[in-house]
Amino acid sequence: MSDTATAAPGLVRPGPGPSGTGTAPQGLVRPRPQLRKARSRGYALTVRTIGPVLLLVLWWVASATGLLTPDVLASPAEVVRAVGELWINGQLPDALTTSLTRSGLGLLIGLAAGLTLGITTGFTRLGDELLDSSLQTLRTIPFLSLVPLFMVWFGINETAKILLIAVATTFPMYVSTSSGVRNTDPKLIEAMRSFGMGRLALVREVVLPGALPSLLAGLRLSMTLSVIALIAAEEINATAGIGYLMSQAQSYARTDILAVCILVYGLLGLAADILVRLLERLLMPWRTPRGATR
Repeated sequence: MSDTATAAPGLVRPGPGPSGTGTAPQGLVRPRPQLRKARSRGYALTVRTIGPVLLLVLWWVASATGLLTPDVLASPAEVVRAVGELWINGQLPDALTTSLTRSGLGLLIGLAAGLTLGITTGFTRLGDELLDSSLQTLRTIPFLSLVPLFMVWFGINETAKILLIAVATTFPMYVSTSSGVRNTDPKLIEAMRSFGMGRLALVREVVLPGALPSLLAGLRLSMTLSVIALIAAEEINATAGIGYLMSQAQSYARTDILAVCILVYGLLGLAADILVRLLERLLMPWRTPRGATR
């Protein structure tokens, strides 16, 4: 029986083409892969600024046409004047220094605690069995609900504010670290152990570098939450900082100063995200941001 007779119905065996290599079956098209065009940094930066510039223009137009009155939200020009006023009298630099100190100290404590706990539960079975269930339970508690309790425990001093930020930033770092450590290749760990590498050296040389993408993701979430927690912490009878400026501006209905404080909080969050992106490019230069070359 010939090969043509035994072929499955509906299938046509390609015959030899002019070059002897065969032709494509009828009904199929030749694949055309998409070619990615490289984009310059200037183009990417321009595209990123379109959104903020558009919002600024809409804000200015709404203020100029009277849709936004000063008692609702100050105009961009008034906000700029308020920035100059606060900077000249020294209130804004002092508030920034105080708020950044609070946020930085709380973030450092939270990152250290989250990293230590994540390595413990992700790398050791005993640590996972002892700590993970308790930490997952604590993670579900909103950190804002701890504000009254922290005021009772620590009073209204700086300790309560810093520890509230530390608690808020611990759990994102913990979850990311624990997940990254658990996803480390077990065969690689066993190979390094067979060469006599100790546990601490194994964590430092193998586990942490392998979990680096998860660590940076946790760092990004923790840094963003440090700004959010800072806003809540500075509501605890603060006498200095951006939150204190906001409370004073609220008392005198200064919407221009309120807008300045809100913009400062937003810029702090943006600066934290940019810092993590720079760390990603520095520590993982082989990774290309998704969509960067499309």
